[in-house]
Amino acid sequence: MPHRHRNPLEHPEVQLAKTRNYLTGFLVATLLMAISLLIVTHHLLPPDGREPMILVIALGAVVAQLRLLFRLDWSATQRWHTVALALILPLFVMLIGLSLWMFHSLDAHMLGHGLGAAM
Repeated sequence: MPHRHRNPLEHPEVQLAKTRNYLTGFLVATLLMAISLLIVTHHLLPPDGREPMILVIALGAVVAQLRLLFRLDWSATQRWHTVALALILPLFVMLIGLSLWMFHSLDAHMLGHGLGAAM
């Protein structure tokens, strides 16, 4: 496979790397994490609304990091990185979801205060 760019600094992926983008991504992710920390430590929301709000903030931080830090988009230089992420994401969700289900089931069966304890 011939290389079109003899100078490594002329490669399209290297051209995408800009200090401003990294700093913006870092600041947005840090700000979102600080907001979630303040919500939890100062009890700014009622207990029912705290968990969904933290989930929304965490998803926003992940999207900000993927877009601003990793520069994932559908451009020609990043397309395969984005496809790899799209293929890995369901496996990651299954891993986390099945782990939570396993711990919930173990808690219900071993400690006896789950759904089956009243039966």
